Amino acid sequence: MKLWIVGVLCVFVFLTGCKQEELPEERFQAYLQAWNELRFEDMYDNLSEDAKQKIGKETFVKRYRDIYSGIGATNLKVTLLNKQFSGSTKGSAPDSFTFQSSMDTQAGPISFTQQVFLVHDKSQKVHPWGVQWNPSLIFPDMKDGDKVLAQSFKAVRGNLIDRKGQGLAINGKVLMLGVVPDQLGPDAEKTKIRLSEALNLSLEDINKKLSASWIKTGYFVPLGRPDVQLLQGLESLPGVSSQEQKMRVYPLGEAAAQLTGYIQQINAEELSKLKVKGYVTGDLLGKAGLEQIYEEQLKGKDGGRIDIADATGKIKRTLAEREAVPGQDIRLTIDADLQLSIYEQMNHDAGAAVALNPSTGEILSLVSSPAYNPNTFISGVSDKQWKQWNDDPKKPLLNRFTKLYAPGSVFKSVTAAAGLNTKVTVPQRVRHIEGLRWTKDASWGNYYVTRVRDVSDESMRDALVNSDNIFFAQEALDMGKEKFEREAQKFGFGEKLPIAYPVDVATLSNSGIKSDVQLADSAYGQGEVLMTPLHVALSYIPFVNKGNLLYPALSEQDKKGNVWREAVTSPENADLIQQDLLEVVQNPKGFGHGTYLPNVPIAGKTGTAELKLKKGEDGQENGWFVGFNTEQPRLLISMMVEDVKGRGGSGLVVAKAKPIFQTYVK
Repeated sequence: MKLWIVGVLCVFVFLTGCKQEELPEERFQAYLQAWNELRFEDMYDNLSEDAKQKIGKETFVKRYRDIYSGIGATNLKVTLLNKQFSGSTKGSAPDSFTFQSSMDTQAGPISFTQQVFLVHDKSQKVHPWGVQWNPSLIFPDMKDGDKVLAQSFKAVRGNLIDRKGQGLAINGKVLMLGVVPDQLGPDAEKTKIRLSEALNLSLEDINKKLSASWIKTGYFVPLGRPDVQLLQGLESLPGVSSQEQKMRVYPLGEAAAQLTGYIQQINAEELSKLKVKGYVTGDLLGKAGLEQIYEEQLKGKDGGRIDIADATGKIKRTLAEREAVPGQDIRLTIDADLQLSIYEQMNHDAGAAVALNPSTGEILSLVSSPAYNPNTFISGVSDKQWKQWNDDPKKPLLNRFTKLYAPGSVFKSVTAAAGLNTKVTVPQRVRHIEGLRWTKDASWGNYYVTRVRDVSDESMRDALVNSDNIFFAQEALDMGKEKFEREAQKFGFGEKLPIAYPVDVATLSNSGIKSDVQLADSAYGQGEVLMTPLHVALSYIPFVNKGNLLYPALSEQDKKGNVWREAVTSPENADLIQQDLLEVVQNPKGFGHGTYLPNVPIAGKTGTAELKLKKGEDGQENGWFVGFNTEQPRLLISMMVEDVKGRGGSGLVVAKAKPIFQTYVK
């Protein structure tokens, strides 16, 4: 009968849905899952009632969050290792567990094994088991009153240096003018006005800097780099002083702005993406140019140390320690002196210039003009300065050496190579052309090709000297679009240039050459042909290297070997074009004669690309010059200046290029 009653009771429990008492392992697994998912509120709910009496939920949650945030904890993983039985009776329930906790931190990985006890409380009907929590479960040896101390050791940022070791972006010291806000005194507003005028800052900019969250009593707040002559008068004002501070310095300033780029403090959006890579609030980040491209190598790795200290501040245990690893210095192929010289020759005209060593493919300069001063970003660009840059019609923030432009007549050298490769162009053959306009036939309607000189009989050399559009248009039509496109594409059209610095991809057409008119225009660098100043420079390298197109190199990391495209044209054709380009400069009638130097043979080609919507309309003209020295070649320049109409056309560009050859090639 007794057995029957028990059986009925068991059936009753089953039918009424009564649940067996929760096992301690279930409770602990719920605690571990909440911990791994950083759900600290749910962790707290799994504590024993006794533990909850000793620490409140808000304090518990805040402590975990503050500690994990302070040490930069990521990749937390807490796992159960084993369980133990406290009772001596066989089959008694486990009441203690051993777990392992591991995480990555700013000071390196931390891993430890610890034991935790679960206690049974009969008064708790639903969850009778609870974690007997104490501070040692955060980290071993922690007790009430102890603190976790985290120190960060910032890595020194690597430098950008030129081929001779000169700095382009370096860690230096800068004299900064600033204020201690709580010492400005009763004339604070008058002082701010004086500083506003001296530093070209608006009052709004100054107030924004002085209200930053990091400022505390007695803190010096840098406002800007002052004119030394202004310091004496300003430093006498209450609360105003100057300090030499460690900062990123760009010695060439505007001359290399788009090349180097700049660094700025990381913003919230960037931090959300880069936190997994160890970035923290206040870190400096490359925002443009090489500072951005080489950010990972330049940044280095921050170090740190994490300790447990008692209430008096005495260190009890070091949990993790890692030395900072300095960022890598990047040695570039750039020549800082040449970079500065070319920028000065640009004289703030809108344009771009690229210099290469045509014998090696090394990039010696990348210039965009006009430019901004990257040093301004270190102390913070004011709204006023930002507006000035953005409103400037010459667009100093635009990086022109990465942008696409119609190359105009400097492209004729590519057309000449294509003609020679296909044997359509015969060097000594003369074309008879009459007048300044030419149209293929009536199918072109009122469309025609123009030239600037009426020369009736021309060879290829004559056509390059006279920069004759009609000659090269006829050569391209004789080739046909298939041969023309095939040969021109050998110069790297449609391909990303194999260097770390991103530049736009050169194109022969938007979606193929569709007509004879487009083919004719393409032959002299108009139509839909687009190239960057860098790609224009690279397209002339085969005429120096027996027909081979070399890899461009901006740093040692970019060098992938010497030849990028072998046999773009034959050695014989390359030498022939080089001799013709020499004639363009040496012949007094050549448009490139302005770069003629008696003791330094220069080969080159000028070009003018007109930007207009319809034939016959006036449009903006961009002037070009590409040239290189032919004896022991070590300098090739591609230079473009916008809006040269009425200012000398391509002759304006030639005049800027000549002094560079005079200085660099002796």
